[in-house]
Amino acid sequence: MKASDLMVKALEAEGVEYIFGIPGEENLDLLESLRGSNIKLILTRHEQGAGFMAATYGRLTGKVGVCLSTLGPGATNLVTPAAYAQLGAMPILMITGQKPIKTSKQGRFQVIDVVDMMRPITKYTTQVVSGDRIPSVVREAFRLASEERPGATHIELPEDIAAEDTSAPLLTPSTVRRPIAEYKAISGAIEMIEQAKSPVLLIGAAANRKLTAKMLGQFIDKTGIPFITTQMGKGVIDESHHLFMGNTALSSGDFVHRAIERADLIINVGHDVVEKPPFFMHVGGQKVMHINFETAAVDPVYFPQLEVVGDIANSIWQIKESIKPQTHWKLKFYEDVNEAYTKHRCAAEQDDRFPILPERLVKEVREAMPKDGIVTLDNGVYKIWFARNYPANFPNTLLLDNALATMGAGLPSAMAAKLVHPDKPVITVCGDGGFMMNSQEIETAVRLKLHIVILILRDDAYGMIKWKQSNMGFDNYGLDYQNPDFVKYVESYGGIGWRVSSASEVSEQIKACLAQPGVHLIDIPIDYSLNDETLNKTIRELSAKL
Repeated sequence: MKASDLMVKALEAEGVEYIFGIPGEENLDLLESLRGSNIKLILTRHEQGAGFMAATYGRLTGKVGVCLSTLGPGATNLVTPAAYAQLGAMPILMITGQKPIKTSKQGRFQVIDVVDMMRPITKYTTQVVSGDRIPSVVREAFRLASEERPGATHIELPEDIAAEDTSAPLLTPSTVRRPIAEYKAISGAIEMIEQAKSPVLLIGAAANRKLTAKMLGQFIDKTGIPFITTQMGKGVIDESHHLFMGNTALSSGDFVHRAIERADLIINVGHDVVEKPPFFMHVGGQKVMHINFETAAVDPVYFPQLEVVGDIANSIWQIKESIKPQTHWKLKFYEDVNEAYTKHRCAAEQDDRFPILPERLVKEVREAMPKDGIVTLDNGVYKIWFARNYPANFPNTLLLDNALATMGAGLPSAMAAKLVHPDKPVITVCGDGGFMMNSQEIETAVRLKLHIVILILRDDAYGMIKWKQSNMGFDNYGLDYQNPDFVKYVESYGGIGWRVSSASEVSEQIKACLAQPGVHLIDIPIDYSLNDETLNKTIRELSAKL
């Protein structure tokens, strides 16, 4: 059997559905082997788009997403998606080609050390030096990519190795059960919670597992302890729940931080210091309990006093089964926080000005989307507003990146989401800057006949950095640009373009696009001029009164 055939059979044995990417001449044996496979090749227009799609596939399914590139420039284009997946705990495998390693007539042409390049940003990276090693290399890559904490792996398959013959047998994937927390840690957690006066639950990204969400829901129902979410923990528990206190879209100064400051115990479930800090710990401050698959990475702003390490769902179940709600818990203040947050948010959502304010935009999108609809975000200042103001009702229905926080991932993420959930409405919200970084993937979406809606929030500038520039007291400089006619742009790819001219049109236009198959783009002018006033002054002043 040709080694490339064995490679494909090993991928099939792992349950691979799609390979996203752009083959090069060094991948042609592998490409030919894929021709007869049930694995579907999703040809993209840039390797970065392929990597983001593979990562999002992994994030949504829990299975390893696979992407493909050639050597050299193709491989370097996967560096950002590798970091995106590694920091965001999304399981992916990157397969890159390489020149022949036994004999080569092209010297060092296009050759860089891709394996070493990938080492700092992956859990596992290796070159296949013999066809006989393919089954063990593939199995190890999948094992490491998917086990907690999930992340990125990389295999380099040289051209001559792919073409050689091998008789190596496939390896059967092993059955692995996660270890559970030791009983003394569970007992310590129960005692700490019961002795607390004002406990609060903080839900992070690693809690975004179906069984964990179920157990957390039961824990909240039994104890009545309010909960808060990090940006990447949104939707683990339905955020329309009356005990939801808000999202830590900001690291300090918001209404939700009044609840955190009043708490004497933060039960931190699934938090990872890779994510932008949801709050800052201080020596002598409130106690923090760390419940996660792994031990806590100690940081100047995160140093928990108790760690419960093991399968999160099982840990929450064990605690929930034995804990007794306490009459001395003082939870009334949290209701005041929620009331003040809701009042301020609802007032801003009624503003009719146009270009639209981000708070009103979030409200319009929420009204247009069903509870199980999926919204993917690119990266920009609007991410703060969606994290803060968009109630997510189910896990993985608001996909944002608060780890690498890269631009350019929003559109590919929406495309992957639609492939995984073809029956669910999918929209992506992109700033004009981030959108243009991978806008060529519109052609891929049209070719695949995907039904997605792209919202372009147009401010003709790198708005997030412009906001930070203003925060630092600097004059506006170096961040403004010109944009194409986005309606004509999407139409040139075979998509459908729209414009809105008032805030009240947004929700209805989104609904109309969701009802009509195709790749839709809506050009929405947005007004960020109040960001500094609202986020850095008004919210801080109002919340400080609580």
